[in-house]
Amino acid sequence: MELLISVKGHKYSIQDKQGGKLLYTVKKKGFSSKYLLLDASEYQLYTMTKTSEDRKPVFIISHNDRPIISLSCKSLFLDPTIDIKGKDTSGTPVEYALASKEHKDFTLLAGEKEMGELHTLLTVDGELQYEMKIDNKIFDDYLPLFAVAVDLTFGEMNKES
Repeated sequence: MELLISVKGHKYSIQDKQGGKLLYTVKKKGFSSKYLLLDASEYQLYTMTKTSEDRKPVFIISHNDRPIISLSCKSLFLDPTIDIKGKDTSGTPVEYALASKEHKDFTLLAGEKEMGELHTLLTVDGELQYEMKIDNKIFDDYLPLFAVAVDLTFGEMNKES
């Protein structure tokens, strides 16, 4: 599965890279630290909440107001990494890492195995865009929130570099 994630302020549009069809939208909920993942018909699938204002943020993905997955930034500069742990909606354990060497291009790892990649692009108008490629065997609706977590953690750094 290949996705293109466009950022405009606090709104993320997620399209199928091949056909250009809008699949999801992520919107910030008011003035809170919550981001809502909506499908193409505006049905809320997941909520991602930033739970800390530290330099190394932590995010929680919830389904039906029940926390299921945590994303924790382990390093900002030296081998930037976000650890992802929890259980999906069916109760299956989820354990990934988004690892990079320079906080722009990330590899999605399940243990030592590469399951996808996330590339940061800077558009002509100075906005960030993300290309996400994910192995179809592991794709789930919450995975585009990983790109939102990368944007919220490393976005300002990537705009400046």
